[in-house]
Amino acid sequence: MRTLFYIAFFIAIGCGIVACGNDAPPQDAAILHRERLPIMVSHGVSKLISDSGINRYKVITEEWAVYDQTTPPRQDFLKGILLLRFDNKMKVDMQITADTAYWYDQSLWELRGRVFVNNEASQTTYRSEQLYWDMNAHEFYSNVWMRIVTPERDIEGNRFKSNENMTRYEVTRDKGSLPVPEDKEEPTDSTAR
Repeated sequence: MRTLFYIAFFIAIGCGIVACGNDAPPQDAAILHRERLPIMVSHGVSKLISDSGINRYKVITEEWAVYDQTTPPRQDFLKGILLLRFDNKMKVDMQITADTAYWYDQSLWELRGRVFVNNEASQTTYRSEQLYWDMNAHEFYSNVWMRIVTPERDIEGNRFKSNENMTRYEVTRDKGSLPVPEDKEEPTDSTAR
């Protein structure tokens, strides 16, 4: 009788182990579109970016998403961005803000929605709804309405191209105002006026 009890006991345990023996975690379906998912999402970011061991830029953003499977790889800043550029003495010489930004292949910035650039050195400000910054070519460009204000000029236009310091630029389909120095001598002939 005891033998029968032991046999029944071991069969019950064996059935329990077989029935409950799957300790593998549950699995979801395979990810089909990996390029749509970021590899990393960070919140409340303040990051320094160096060039040749010298801190050149600071990125401040509420949310930063990194996509490594897109072509080209990109980083998204969908909740706004503040970019600070430093001179050789670690003083901020340019500030850039935008509602949304995309950084393609760590070389091309696409800034969208209330884009504002303030160059401290040249006292130049730029406003637009879109601006591209090619860090390899060291230039800014845009094909939408923009306004650039310098101590000497206030210009609006629909196409913009500039060097990285916004000291040499081209604006097409433009309008604006330039201060004209007043002549101290009045013309004597009425036709000259």
